[in-house]
Amino acid sequence: MEYIEGLLTEIKHMLWGPPLLLLLFGTGIYLTILLRGVQFRYFRFALKAVFAEQKQNSRGDISHFEALMTTLAGAIGTGTIAGVATGISVGGLGSLFWMCIAAIFGMATKYAESFLAVKYRVHDKRGEMVGGPMEYIERGLGWKWMAILFSIFGVIAAIGTGNLVQVNSIADALQNTLHFNPWSTGIGLAVVAGLVLVGGVKAIGKVAGILVPFMAILYLGAGVMVLAVNAPAIPDALYLILQSAFDGQAALGGFAGSSLMMAVQTGAARSVFTNEAGLGISSIAAAAAQTDQPGRQAMINMTGTFFSTILVCTMTGLVLAITGVLGQTTAEGQLISGASMAIAAFNTSLPGGGYLVTAGLVLFAFTTLLAWAYYGEKCFEYIFGEQLIPLYRLLYIIVIIPGAALKMSVAWNLADIANALMAFPNLIALIALSGVVSGETRSFLKEIANECKLSTETTT
Repeated sequence: MEYIEGLLTEIKHMLWGPPLLLLLFGTGIYLTILLRGVQFRYFRFALKAVFAEQKQNSRGDISHFEALMTTLAGAIGTGTIAGVATGISVGGLGSLFWMCIAAIFGMATKYAESFLAVKYRVHDKRGEMVGGPMEYIERGLGWKWMAILFSIFGVIAAIGTGNLVQVNSIADALQNTLHFNPWSTGIGLAVVAGLVLVGGVKAIGKVAGILVPFMAILYLGAGVMVLAVNAPAIPDALYLILQSAFDGQAALGGFAGSSLMMAVQTGAARSVFTNEAGLGISSIAAAAAQTDQPGRQAMINMTGTFFSTILVCTMTGLVLAITGVLGQTTAEGQLISGASMAIAAFNTSLPGGGYLVTAGLVLFAFTTLLAWAYYGEKCFEYIFGEQLIPLYRLLYIIVIIPGAALKMSVAWNLADIANALMAFPNLIALIALSGVVSGETRSFLKEIANECKLSTETTT
């Protein structure tokens, strides 16, 4: 097992090396410039559009809000709690800074992905909307081979990122807090997930629309309380985060320390894990949205990157920084990481904080499990057709059970490897189709300018 873990770690570091980091950051910066800072100029409009009434000529399976909540369900999971803690334990507090930088430019990437997913979406034989990287790679570029390649990586990532990591983190949190047996947790999750997945994207959208906003507000509220209790420590924590982002971080307790490259590498990997910008996979949910224009849903979906990474992850990172849990070890001398670190951090300042983190982690991870099941299903459908979807769902549910007992570091390495494999073909496609996104976005912006003008004239 140690040999396999070491091999996976080497593969992860190789994939998340300078080429992918340059491609990831470069694509986000390029799209930000090309789209003239769409994530900054139209952020307010995007927030309003989330709750706006559907246009009469809208087509799709789920509402704007449900599509965004499904996207957030896929993003706000273990990555925003356990993922941030794991990232900091590897790359130091400086990784939090690079996580946010990647997310800021990632909002433009998320816009482009969602735009193309809606533009090139199609109906399958069951009447459901199907879209995402595999569709815009094939229909926009004619690269069928790369579309199939992405879909293969998408199925692997759904099993790794969406299934194993989520289930493993839930089991870890429940075992540490409530002493639940991991195998029992796995069986229970498999049964509940199976009941929801039978209902398809509409059932997933409804569950996400209820659980995600509820737990996000509760978790952020708890984080604010911890920050308020430790307010005097915030300035020093922010300084340490910035210092570590450019100088690396020295060893502390059981923490071995980190270099600048490790901070950037870990921050970028965790940013992608927490908002999926660059992977393209979450655009599959955007393609299912009831919308009249690709640009409208694209703007709505790009807000998900802000909520999941810049808001929720920053909250988690600050709590970890001010409570001093980095470098702490267990009674057996093992470094505290993942969900255990987050639970320890909240427990230091908030009575019952560990239980709240556990509840948040379980519900966030469960909705992520559902969202990624849908993403993987659409990738599987692209390769094998609709007739084998029941086989995919059965496989996805069965994998949940052993995933609960898997060693956590193995699960995270598999997730990072799968994400990197998806990112390469998707980012290449985004650059190749950037002219389409830019040209049609300009037309859409003129249209919404007229909408706003008409709205103003009506109210006056």
